[in-house]
Amino acid sequence: MAILSEDECRAIMKKALSYSKADECEVNLNGSDSANIRYARNTVSTSGAISSTTMAISSAFGKKLGVITLNEYTDAAIESAVRKSEELAKLAPENPEYMPFLGPQTYAPPAKTFVPETAAMTPAQRTTMVAQSLQIAKDNKLTAAGFLQSSAGFSAMMNSKGLFAYNKSTDINFSVTLRTADSQGSGYSTKDYNDIAKLDAAAFSKIAAQKATGSSAAKAIEPGKYTVILEPAAGIVLLEQLYGSLDARSADEGRSFLSKPGGKTRLGEKMVDERINIYSDPANTELPTSSWSGDGQPLQKMSWIEKGVVKNFTYSRYWAQKKGVKPIPYPNGFIMEGGTQSLEDLIKGTEKGILVTRLWYIRPVDPQTLLYTGLTRDGTFYIENGQIKFPIKNFRFNESPVIMLNNLDALGKAERTVSGESGQSALIPPMRIRDFTFSSLSDAV
Repeated sequence: MAILSEDECRAIMKKALSYSKADECEVNLNGSDSANIRYARNTVSTSGAISSTTMAISSAFGKKLGVITLNEYTDAAIESAVRKSEELAKLAPENPEYMPFLGPQTYAPPAKTFVPETAAMTPAQRTTMVAQSLQIAKDNKLTAAGFLQSSAGFSAMMNSKGLFAYNKSTDINFSVTLRTADSQGSGYSTKDYNDIAKLDAAAFSKIAAQKATGSSAAKAIEPGKYTVILEPAAGIVLLEQLYGSLDARSADEGRSFLSKPGGKTRLGEKMVDERINIYSDPANTELPTSSWSGDGQPLQKMSWIEKGVVKNFTYSRYWAQKKGVKPIPYPNGFIMEGGTQSLEDLIKGTEKGILVTRLWYIRPVDPQTLLYTGLTRDGTFYIENGQIKFPIKNFRFNESPVIMLNNLDALGKAERTVSGESGQSALIPPMRIRDFTFSSLSDAV
């Protein structure tokens, strides 16, 4: 087993620190157990399991740092790694932005990131889920390709200044693509949870099947500006470009969409529609995360965009010290508040528009305006008088999440979704957006 308890982590890391002769020493210990099934062309292609742990030892002399990683925890191996990290530190040039390690910290009570039932998922349970997905494909005369993975992991850190942090978590991730026999129709579904009880592979496969059969015989319509409804799986890949860019340093140095002339920033300014509220909360029951960041700083509930106004930036410890402000670590999960309408309600309220179920291959065009390009795929549909009328050919789009959120028309209920680009989960509502820019047609299916 690769999942070490808090006490086991303490013992191993304490041993490593006991060998240190550096000015400062920090030890990070991580591990995971994961197992998966991959399937394609309506049959299982691979299954496997991985169990691993890694320890990183960081030794510092002044502003010179050396780091060694290892996965052997005998006394001799640990002492040897500590010595090597010290040798590397002495050889390293000084880092002008080096920050001393943190002392003891106080963390909020851990959220329910670890679910025993997820950690205990058996090969039989994974096989049953995949069999259900494959049966839906066969019943609908579709071809399925998918991936199911369950995992449990832990993270721990300890340093010579008395800091100690520990967290363990579980995850189950599922994605499936279903295609028609002629490969002209395609549907996709992806979900990610801490709790195995929330993952219904059959139900999510049925959604993908409906999109696949419904998107066959797609018609081409002219590119241009359209009212669109973005399902959460589509919206997240643009929204993460926005909330992932709330960095103080890049804004201060003029490298960001949040920069202003003269070294000023847009902190405190209204940037998007006043209905937009984005925050993070490690204790959120739908998106529980660790209560500490990778460098050991405590994480707490934080507002990032409130009523359309940029309320906070992330500040590294170095940049915060330089600017004379409190450091604000990057959170482990983002939440965007939604409304009360369902996706179906948003469709019913649309006179003319396009339903986008997935965006992919997202690439930057202009970082200063957060302009991105990418493609729709796996089911794009034309809406008229509150009903889906017919499938349409896919588009390439050019759009900025800032412009998009200024053209907000309506929000649905927020739900947990996972990005097909970064793999990160978030709570995101479906959105109805005016004047979304489609620049050209695409041959993507």
